[in-house]
Amino acid sequence: MSTIPSLSESPYSLTARVATSFDDAVARTRVALAAEGFGVLTEIDVQATLHKKLGVQTRPYLILGACNPPLAHEALQAEPAIGVLLPCNVVVAEDDDGGCVVSAVDPIALFGVVGRPDIQGVADQVRARLERVLAAL
Repeated sequence: MSTIPSLSESPYSLTARVATSFDDAVARTRVALAAEGFGVLTEIDVQATLHKKLGVQTRPYLILGACNPPLAHEALQAEPAIGVLLPCNVVVAEDDDGGCVVSAVDPIALFGVVGRPDIQGVADQVRARLERVLAAL
């Protein structure tokens, strides 16, 4: 059924496994993001989109575009073009075992492409917050 393999750890993401239903994992992720000052600006239901556009059946897979406004503002003040890398994507996906995987972009890896050491502090702050989000799940 699923054309999307299970999420796994990567050098550009932070990942947590959650032994719960997909809907519960999404709800927990939203609460944890809010607790760390992130709002969800965008939401992409990949499962529904792929079914509608390609007629394929996949596992539940949701991309949340998360933004912490003060940190985004700080990054944009230093490097206006960094907007192409925002918001920070957080994926909630059902796993093969019936649990879920929550994976967030690693802002240190993401912002590393900018090559601006002066924004390292922002990347460090965002990463610490995203790590706390995953730990709270």
